[in-house]
Amino acid sequence: MSRVRAIRSPLPRLLAVCAALLCALSCPPGAAHAASVTATGTVSGSTLSLATSATPTFSASLDSGDQTPTYTIPLTVQDTRGTGAGWNLTVTSTTFSTGGGTPNLLATNASALTGVTSACATGTCTNPTNAQTYPSTVPAAATAPAAVKFFNSAAGTGMGKFTVTPTIGVFVPQSSFAGSYSSTLTVAVVTGP
Repeated sequence: MSRVRAIRSPLPRLLAVCAALLCALSCPPGAAHAASVTATGTVSGSTLSLATSATPTFSASLDSGDQTPTYTIPLTVQDTRGTGAGWNLTVTSTTFSTGGGTPNLLATNASALTGVTSACATGTCTNPTNAQTYPSTVPAAATAPAAVKFFNSAAGTGMGKFTVTPTIGVFVPQSSFAGSYSSTLTVAVVTGP
């Protein structure tokens, strides 16, 4: 008996491999799906405030001649309005007086701001840009006169919570009467540079 051997052609197998390879190169493995989402959030703010717990004091000795002792008033300024509108600090005062029926007084121009420092108190801050110059007289009278600006935060600055510390010098001439003097200082924060 003769055996007939069937010859297999490699062509169908080669075509199947090529088709599989072509599909693998052009078709991504498995079906990939993507989605996009939009995240939204609300940021709110509303506070422009000023606070202090300072009880400043100074002392002068008439034996040492004319003097200008200083005191500081640490202030906490918070601008978390989120507007970037800027703000101003203002000051006014009553005249330094010993009080009583016939008080001894220091001059109405005895007090002057000699400088102001500011530092971020908490969190992240945009430091204030201050355009005020020093020294600057603190207005005074028996009844506190109109306040004057002594520190400002330009628009787009001063956002956050700060410790702002003005230094105030008080001129005490050697010819002053000895005694315990006091003055009421009023400091305020107002919107706008």
